[in-house]
Amino acid sequence: MPANLTPQYKEAEERYRAARTPAEKLVALEEMLSIIPKHKGTEHLQADIKRKIAKLRDGDGKKDAQSKRGLEYNVEKEGAGQVTLVGPPNSGKSSLLSTLSKAHAEIGEYPFTTHKPQPGMMPYEDIRIQIVDLPPISEEFTEAWVVAIARNSDAVLLVLDAADPDVLSQIETTISLLEKFKLRLCGWEKPCEDDGTGLTSRKTLMVLNKMDMPDAAYNLEIVREFFGESFPVYPVSSETESGLDVLKTDIFKMLDIVRVYTKMPGKPADKESPFVLANGSTLLDLASMIHKDFAQKLKFAKIWSHQKFEGQMVSRDYVLADGDIIELHVQ
Repeated sequence: MPANLTPQYKEAEERYRAARTPAEKLVALEEMLSIIPKHKGTEHLQADIKRKIAKLRDGDGKKDAQSKRGLEYNVEKEGAGQVTLVGPPNSGKSSLLSTLSKAHAEIGEYPFTTHKPQPGMMPYEDIRIQIVDLPPISEEFTEAWVVAIARNSDAVLLVLDAADPDVLSQIETTISLLEKFKLRLCGWEKPCEDDGTGLTSRKTLMVLNKMDMPDAAYNLEIVREFFGESFPVYPVSSETESGLDVLKTDIFKMLDIVRVYTKMPGKPADKESPFVLANGSTLLDLASMIHKDFAQKLKFAKIWSHQKFEGQMVSRDYVLADGDIIELHVQ
């Protein structure tokens, strides 16, 4: 039986032949395995690719790749919060990152376009939220460091191709693979119960991308029927940018943070650069964030808020609300 290899596969094969390091060879082989036509005519070729991948993972190439990735693939948190994009191959994560943050992301029609984390900053009103695109989650190959970055983030967007006829299977597979790496996705405002398995849970929004494609609307209803009670589902299109405003707003809400503005006595508030704190933080937490001495020398504070009278004095244990304007007075 003829192999009928696609042009995309042949391009990946050329990248493998041109690769100079074990890490580059491993990336190319993983891509080849993911896009090779799956039929009897390619069984021997698939087995050969898998042997080469196993050899690279078990040999010196694996050590070189892991040591390099251990240094390179660690995304330092920036902005008001860090949200990671996880999902199966070709779900449109890179295009979503590019649209949300205007960051330059490598976008392709073939799987595994993203080989390393790609961060970008999403503007939301007067703050910026870090969005990190991660390599796809797949049964063929998922590295521990990919899930580790998602586990260390503040929240997750589970991104899916709304036009994929196997979208339900993609959801189940992705969730199952993540749990093998000790990461459990939980619907926003629906925390996972601690069942003693030691899994780390992260608040998650389910994003159905490519809603501009045929069959996407039909698949959306199916996903909502099966997963709507577990996850909030957001239909969006990176191409037309539909649904993104609602998504941005709920990303901010999911992070569960508050923005607080400060002012000097007799001067207007600084509305350009708010302090960002976790919801439930107190006035004393804000004082400590501004300067360590402020917490010790804080005498009193005045607040301007929709919840309080303008200029009302508040105590150290006052719980801050989003949009509060605080005037600190120290000894």
